[in-house]
Amino acid sequence: MVMIGLSACREMPQIQAEERLFPQISLEYLDKYEIPSQIFQKTPIGGLSAITYDRKKDRFYALSDDRSQRSPARFYTLKIDISSNDEQITKIQGVTVENVTPLQDEAGQNYSPQTIDPEGIALSPRGTLFISSEGIPKKEINPFIGEFNPTTGQLQQQIRLPQKYLIPTDPESEPRGVEENLGFEPLTISATSTVKDDPFRLFTATEGSLKQDTPTTPPTNIPVRLLHYVISPVGSPVIVAEHLYLLDKSPKGAISNGLTELLALPNEGSWLSLERTFGLFGNGAKLFQVVNSGASDTSTILSFQQGTETIKPLRKKLLLDLETLEIDLDNLEGMTFGPRFADGSQTLFLVSDDNFNAEQTTQLLLFRLS
Repeated sequence: MVMIGLSACREMPQIQAEERLFPQISLEYLDKYEIPSQIFQKTPIGGLSAITYDRKKDRFYALSDDRSQRSPARFYTLKIDISSNDEQITKIQGVTVENVTPLQDEAGQNYSPQTIDPEGIALSPRGTLFISSEGIPKKEINPFIGEFNPTTGQLQQQIRLPQKYLIPTDPESEPRGVEENLGFEPLTISATSTVKDDPFRLFTATEGSLKQDTPTTPPTNIPVRLLHYVISPVGSPVIVAEHLYLLDKSPKGAISNGLTELLALPNEGSWLSLERTFGLFGNGAKLFQVVNSGASDTSTILSFQQGTETIKPLRKKLLLDLETLEIDLDNLEGMTFGPRFADGSQTLFLVSDDNFNAEQTTQLLLFRLS
């Protein structure tokens, strides 16, 4: 069992300021569990790139990033059992797959192969699921964020995206939009009310830089964009702001480095972020606390190619480098809160995308967050 505590010496004013900026969080690693490879209702369980929790039903929805190639694009309903023994050691007892729901377009049709790349999922206060697709730029398929019926899987509405995230309609235009496999991977919802008709906030971000944001000289910290929406029962979702998020420096030997998940914290303008790396030395992952402390609004900045030195980014602080847990890490992409423990602390789950690769696993990690 590993305990990571974030504390500060109150005699030091600069640390006091940081405590106010980053509320103290205690994170305790509890267990890991491997969801076995299996076929459920004629679909291969794998590619789990995102997960969200339905507190009312005590069930999890896990999104597969299958592009409707192996089976129709879909999400699974999971029951995750955890238990504690007399020594107060908490374990994941088992994971039961209870249902699979294909995603459907507005016409009620399953998505055709290579028309969707589902990567992010979040349950809204009105009981719907918001799902993001990275798009498939090489096939001129744009990314999108849609609101889906959790029972039928049918698309109810799409959220308008700024043009800077989309493929140019003019072939003579400068390169623009999301890069292949680096689109809207993170997705989270912040709600101050459980009343379904009250407004709530949705946050999403790109996994990596947009095409027009990729500097000619690779930067120390790759710039990505975070979008902030307000969603109300009346009218279309409204973009409130866009902010700069800087990835941590890529470790030695890294082939890929990206922001794979965001999770809204109770404090407004505060999140957990999950950054995942892969390279010559295997998989790595880090958890950060992120806060909006007067971050610049970048919605009017069309390109970061000239640098980001004059832009105030979102502030972040390392919470945990998962490599210090000394466990084999897989391709961690999804993150959600689950049920609370009896003492009021919060379960936190991370899930890995096995890429439908026999040499990888669908890994589920459990933490206690206070």
